[in-house]
Amino acid sequence: MLRVFKTLKWKEWIYILLGVGFIILQVWLDLTMPDYMEEITKLAVSGAATGGEIWKNGALMLGCALGSAGSSMLVGYFAARIAAAVSFRLRSAVFGQVENFSMEEINRFSTASLITRTTNDIQQVQMVISMGLQIMVKSPILAVWAICKILARNWQWSVSTAVAVGVMVVMLLFIFLAVFPKFRLVQKLTDNLNGVTRENLTGVRVVRAYNAEEYQQKKFEKANRDLTKTQLFTSRAMAIMMPMMTMIMSGLTLAIYWVGAYLIDDLPTGAERYETFAQMSAFSGYSMQVVAAFMMLAMIFIILPRAMVSVRRIGEVLDTKTSISDGKLSASPKGAEGTVEFRNVSFKYPDASEYVLKNLSFKAEKGQTVAFIGSTGSGKTTAVNLVPRFYDATEGEILVDGVNVKEYTLRALHDKIGYVPQRAVLFSGTVESNVAYGAKDGMEFTEEGVKDAVRIAQGQEFVEKMDGSYRAHIARGGTNVSGGQKQRIAIARAVCRKPEIYIFDDSFSALDYKTDRMLRTALKKETGGATSLIVAQRIGTIREADQIIVLEEGEVVGQGTHDELMKTCEVYREIAYSQLSKQELEGNGEVSGHGVN
Repeated sequence: MLRVFKTLKWKEWIYILLGVGFIILQVWLDLTMPDYMEEITKLAVSGAATGGEIWKNGALMLGCALGSAGSSMLVGYFAARIAAAVSFRLRSAVFGQVENFSMEEINRFSTASLITRTTNDIQQVQMVISMGLQIMVKSPILAVWAICKILARNWQWSVSTAVAVGVMVVMLLFIFLAVFPKFRLVQKLTDNLNGVTRENLTGVRVVRAYNAEEYQQKKFEKANRDLTKTQLFTSRAMAIMMPMMTMIMSGLTLAIYWVGAYLIDDLPTGAERYETFAQMSAFSGYSMQVVAAFMMLAMIFIILPRAMVSVRRIGEVLDTKTSISDGKLSASPKGAEGTVEFRNVSFKYPDASEYVLKNLSFKAEKGQTVAFIGSTGSGKTTAVNLVPRFYDATEGEILVDGVNVKEYTLRALHDKIGYVPQRAVLFSGTVESNVAYGAKDGMEFTEEGVKDAVRIAQGQEFVEKMDGSYRAHIARGGTNVSGGQKQRIAIARAVCRKPEIYIFDDSFSALDYKTDRMLRTALKKETGGATSLIVAQRIGTIREADQIIVLEEGEVVGQGTHDELMKTCEVYREIAYSQLSKQELEGNGEVSGHGVN
């Protein structure tokens, strides 16, 4: 919780001080009311009171009650402001930290867990802060103050109250020790439930296509059952608390009046009896305040354990240091723009024993196209993902414009790159907002620039037919456009940035052969000065590349142009003949075939 307090600003500290001040005022008013009750009781039972005196004390008692209620409202206001401010900053901090994570850290936590930590966990912290200022501060002040007042009274009543307090403390400790470990488990099980739900919703088409609803239902039911069982245990343990508190409170009241009856019976005179009876009514009020303080502590025991687990989970995210450290170079040397070089690069994923890439070396000069091809799992995507530093190479060096990528600031490095991922990602908004996404430093996207990028990406025809044209709505994930349309919008996004280096990670797979060829021709013509790294499965997409690298189980088994590889690389020939006929490979015309529009 200390981390949470460190996020407070001076304005919130003022709110805390004001809140504590009003809490002290509230406690004083609450503990003053039994004094007036004692006076009213004494006046009433003695028979010596006038109506005016009783009304006066009653009015003062009412004033204390109203003042206490007003103080409570102000404390609630200050607590809500503090809790909202802290949760706002924590959400921003967690989101900002996650944005800086490399793929290694994101995979370590899992997407579902990061979502839970950003929402549910911070909500738990907000709740404990909101209630904490009102309860955690008030309950000890109220308990100590009320006990001090009790100790000045009859010792028999004090012993009765001490026994009741002892029973409550033992009960609270027992429940805390039994329930706290379960609260930690609840958050993990919530992560699991979110993960199963997210996986099911993301893959709903596959689930339905394979009639796997029952399988997914069983998977969800197990996650749901595990969470429900744990929550039932914690809820039942907490449910015992309130009846026990009520029983202790009723028992204490009975003990006070039972002891008081014996004390009054032993007194010889009426005046002493009246005095003791009045004290008993006041003591009953004080003892109820003590019990109320411990009931508030019981509420803390309900919400604090889960909040402490949440704070720890949030801290895990904030304390995680990203494995990709920022460099210091914000610009590359002039004259070397657009070059990409791999020098003996090897890579294996964190905690993996086998290398995914082994000793990869090549150099792409400015304006050249280097293509990667190979079987599934050969390391093609991994290779191009090392350039924007989604991961860092395990061994060797990667140079962009003659400088090791680790020396650039991430922003400067990414400004050089137009990246199109294997799976096209679109964001909720419009066609225009998706294309004009991620402006480089000092660059502003214009409407004409967006249109030009869409034209180069061969998307002009379908975009202009959409309702709203370039301002047509795009649903989250691009669910209202086809796979080929998504890919072309994603390619337009990269083109719009006018980068030095393009990375196309199997970005033409959803296009038909004709559109594929037209797009590559337009790219070569319109962005001829840029370097392109292409991952592809189709020979037709890469056959005109300046350099083709053939990967097999992470190793380079062929490197050269299409014609050179057809002569020297058996793996490449097998891939080529599996896709195209001998006539198509020897000819220079368009490749026939079918694709997805």
